[in-house]
Amino acid sequence: MSSINLAFQVLPKSGTIPVYELVDKAIEVVAASGVPYEVGAMETVMEGEMDELLEIVKKAQDACIAAGATEVMTHMKIHYRPDGGVTIREKVEKYR
Repeated sequence: MSSINLAFQVLPKSGTIPVYELVDKAIEVVAASGVPYEVGAMETVMEGEMDELLEIVKKAQDACIAAGATEVMTHMKIHYRPDGGVTIREKVEKYR
């Protein structure tokens, strides 16, 4: 299986905990996973195998709930190329 890019945004809901604190918990899961990633203003992009990245998203949602969110909406985008890997670098290198 080839490498993909998966972008995701968690939108945790809590009546008492600031949303950024909950989002930080999701990003901690991504950072601990060891996959290449970039945090953006509206979403986090990861690079790796699809099954692994989907599992990371699930753990990120669970981390938000464990931190006090009552629910989490998650938006995802996947860039898949069957004949070769997809990298974050190819998308952003010319802008850096």
